[in-house]
Amino acid sequence: MSNPMRPPRAPRPSASLRPATTPARRSGPAARSALPAVALAGALLLAGCSDAADTEPPGSTSAKVNPPGAGATPTWAPVTGTPQVIPAVRDFRRADGRGWRPSKGARVVVPAGEKSNVADEAQRMARDLGGLTVVYGDQTVQPGDIEVKLSGKGSADQADNVPAGSAADEAYTLTADNTRLTLTAPTDAGIFYGTRTVKQAVRAAGGLPEGTIQDRPGRPQRGMSLDNARKPYTQDWIEARIREIADLKLNQFQLHFSDDQGFRIQSDTHPEIVSADHLTKAQVRQIIALARSLHISVVPELDSPGHLGAVLAHYPQLQLRNAQGRVIPGAIDISNPKSAQLIDSLLREFSDLFTNPEGAPAYWHLGGDEYQALMSSSPSTKYPQLAQAARAKYGPNGTIEDLTTGWLNDRQKTVQAKGKNRIEAWNDGFFSSPRVSPDKNRMVDYWTGKEAGHRDPSSFLREGRNVMNFNDEYLYYVLGEPNQFVYPTGQRIYESWTPLVIRGTQPVAVPAGMTGPDRIPGARFAIWSDRAQAQTQAQVAAGIRLPLAALAQKTWDPRTPALSWTSFKALANRV
Repeated sequence: MSNPMRPPRAPRPSASLRPATTPARRSGPAARSALPAVALAGALLLAGCSDAADTEPPGSTSAKVNPPGAGATPTWAPVTGTPQVIPAVRDFRRADGRGWRPSKGARVVVPAGEKSNVADEAQRMARDLGGLTVVYGDQTVQPGDIEVKLSGKGSADQADNVPAGSAADEAYTLTADNTRLTLTAPTDAGIFYGTRTVKQAVRAAGGLPEGTIQDRPGRPQRGMSLDNARKPYTQDWIEARIREIADLKLNQFQLHFSDDQGFRIQSDTHPEIVSADHLTKAQVRQIIALARSLHISVVPELDSPGHLGAVLAHYPQLQLRNAQGRVIPGAIDISNPKSAQLIDSLLREFSDLFTNPEGAPAYWHLGGDEYQALMSSSPSTKYPQLAQAARAKYGPNGTIEDLTTGWLNDRQKTVQAKGKNRIEAWNDGFFSSPRVSPDKNRMVDYWTGKEAGHRDPSSFLREGRNVMNFNDEYLYYVLGEPNQFVYPTGQRIYESWTPLVIRGTQPVAVPAGMTGPDRIPGARFAIWSDRAQAQTQAQVAAGIRLPLAALAQKTWDPRTPALSWTSFKALANRV
């Protein structure tokens, strides 16, 4: 996703700390050390979280009998201050009392029963808190217990682990009252985010202060994108990052698995294109299952008509050539009907691999960026076969931009026929033309506006399109820092960026009605592996930890953060 002709990076404005209004926090695998010691009157049951426990079968840690002494009222030092979590909770109403801490004999109570769709969330929280007992059915909530239940009509009939359809579906309420903790939400996604708040608050401060939290995200789509094509990452590393972003209440994971340097997932229809170092389909299914259990949607990306070098190495007859016959690396000849046949066969195969629960958003990313034919100063002269095909399809005024738009429209039809209903492409794959328009339901993933001819994000919003924020000034972690890229920092995101800063360093200039979560649904932090050997997997994980925490804060809560960057960073390191 980087361009060798990229112009010099604009100078950065100096950052200053913002005024404080709300607290914030973070958690993740990089911080999974033993929990801090907390002085309690009773024996406090606390331990580190085990990632492997995410796959335990339902009920494996539960017991349906009351532990000895569970009815006794526990005593502990009051939990003070505000809830200590990342992202910060949106609203906390303080009350008088000692708050809640995990204590000896504490239980997680699930009134809806062991078969309910919140049972797995309750079990996960019990494990995260060191192995609390989980009980089901019509149980009396005793001192020290956590009660977990769905609210609202039809909640009992919801399918399990279906990604939330809106920010409202991700809301939750937590009340610490008289040594008891109650977690309610309209969906199990909301319940899950409430459990993340409990987990982090215990790690940061030993528990939750007395009072009620009412929390919800500001933007419904919040996530991370990984270039697994140029640099292969192991299944374990990917799953660790998925757990990390889940603890931060991020809900999307984009996987860019094909590029010039590699095709990184097993293919049964075209095994010849697969790189030696790749994920098997069984591994991908395990990654998808883990993500789904943590309420994360996976967004697959098979890029075309550019970035296809690994595929085209085995299909040289489909490589794009210029007027002099020179091969254009990575670009497919979209004037050749066999090109569409090849890519469609791959799209069908991998649409079947990246499955979605019935009724859930089914994402697919078409790519569409940096097609070399359109980065030429005179496309029709340098690529006469493309110009001829465009005129044949769209009339005497047809352009290569028209032909490229038609290519992506046709690929969108292919994945839609396989059930995909949330289609995306990079902003430099969208062109304005009276002859053919990009499908109206395709979302713009805006990554750059620095190259000549690229449209400002305001133009997409004004024409009614939704725009996802991938601002390469703040949200691009490009290995090796080529082409004036600099590794982004959590501090810069935290202090200077918001979801409205889509291009450059200033908010997009459109009416407020065009900048809400229905039009700018959120943002993803992107890891690109341009120089694959520049960092190890461990170095990448360390480098993205604080930027991801900052992204989580700024996409969850639209207000200026309450904590200074120094305090936010200290909290991130603590939890």
